Amino acid sequence: MLPLNRKNEFAKLIFEDGYTVKDVMDISGACQSAVTRWKSQYLKEKEGVIVDGKIPLNEDKREISELKKQLAEAREDIRILKKATALFIQDNPALR
Repeated sequence: MLPLNRKNEFAKLIFEDGYTVKDVMDISGACQSAVTRWKSQYLKEKEGVIVDGKIPLNEDKREISELKKQLAEAREDIRILKKATALFIQDNPALR
């Protein structure tokens, strides 16, 4: 399996350097369906769309996606801690 940055580079060859899918298949050793998926995902990411369920090909978009995931987890942790704190205070009259 190719690293994501290599898939991004191969897809970039199609759009920026004028290579055909067949050329990229020969260079990468990947099958047509894989190259077509990379091409499609690259184009969507170029338009600013992150494909659900897919790891972004572009390194910056991967990092943004990972940071968004971490932020969502942190927000959920904070929400749970707030509820736990409220319950703890409610159950301990001395803390009111």
